[in-house]
Amino acid sequence: MNAVEASAATGGVWSHLVGQPRAAAALAAAADGHGMTHAWLFTGPPGSGRSNAAVAFAAALQCERAGCGECHACHTVLAGTHADVSVIRTEKLSIGVDEVRDLVRRAALAPVGRRWQVLVVEDADRLTDQACNALLKAIEEPTDRTVWMLCAPTVEDVLQTIRSRCRLVTLTTPTAADVTDFLVRTEGVDASLAASAARASQGHIGRARALARDEATRNRRREVVALPARLTSLGDCMNAAANLNDVTKEEAAAITSALDEREKRDLDASYGVVERGRRPREYAPALAAMEKAQKTRAKRRHLDVVDRGLMDLVSVYRDAIAVAADARVALVNEEIRPDVELLARTSSPELNLRRIASIFEAREQMLEYNVPVSLALESMMLALKAPGGAAR
Repeated sequence: MNAVEASAATGGVWSHLVGQPRAAAALAAAADGHGMTHAWLFTGPPGSGRSNAAVAFAAALQCERAGCGECHACHTVLAGTHADVSVIRTEKLSIGVDEVRDLVRRAALAPVGRRWQVLVVEDADRLTDQACNALLKAIEEPTDRTVWMLCAPTVEDVLQTIRSRCRLVTLTTPTAADVTDFLVRTEGVDASLAASAARASQGHIGRARALARDEATRNRRREVVALPARLTSLGDCMNAAANLNDVTKEEAAAITSALDEREKRDLDASYGVVERGRRPREYAPALAAMEKAQKTRAKRRHLDVVDRGLMDLVSVYRDAIAVAADARVALVNEEIRPDVELLARTSSPELNLRRIASIFEAREQMLEYNVPVSLALESMMLALKAPGGAAR
């Protein structure tokens, strides 16, 4: 990375990328005309800022100064209102072929402005096989001023024939220091709270922001990370599973309920239900389709919240292994060091590694094999139980 690229990647739209200097420099250079191509694949662990990087790059492509962050084009792209930039998000478990065909039709249109038609596909790993085939043809035969940006956790999550036609941008997990600085700079939170949120988030930008902003979010996390020290009996394990299931379901419902209500109001307004006082014939199937989509979205949101809780549990056992090994690394859960040290004294590192494996097994059961959340959590909690009540 030369001095010009480094300078270009530190300000403007690139300030939204946390701890990604190399990726920002490469994208800044491409926006300035060096190494530009029609298809990009952004990969990185959850929370690393894949979609943020794609949107920042989209803003730079629409900007006359390659991402100044101050012009109308930059502001509208970052705000999600630019006519030539579409960000495709899904609340479903997968992205189907009909949705992709609609994107392909959109991609074939000339941009409204003088620059690029940009389509950002978040969660490209959720594309079905049919959707991938539909997208492949569009990427193989691109129009002159269309740019595709796909986001996925790893390159293996995207069809090989698609990823081979994309330029790869690999993001890494930001350091706690990078996240702390970002929270202080953009959210204006106290430095100590920012540092705590950065550690607890384990480099997940969105999670760190939520922890820094919301006391209720911090309290829910405290309840989760306190569980390992309490799993001393069969009853404790069953209660912990039920409580985690209920708490995550409530949190997911709180996130989706406002959106559900707004969609219902919009549907009623579009069919004139409120003004006319009656429901036209077409209303019932539209309402049924909307409710089905909302149910799917609620399920995915619940799984996302549970998954976040599982990663918080993993962090506790990781800390216990670090303490037992006398490793000179910062603890993710410094605030509950007594609990972590208790786990380290009463469990071997090998046992805690097996516990971590049990958590990932439960995660796989829920996300990949559609095992009911309650059953997967019960099985997992029993595997985490302290032998002989040792954690007392």
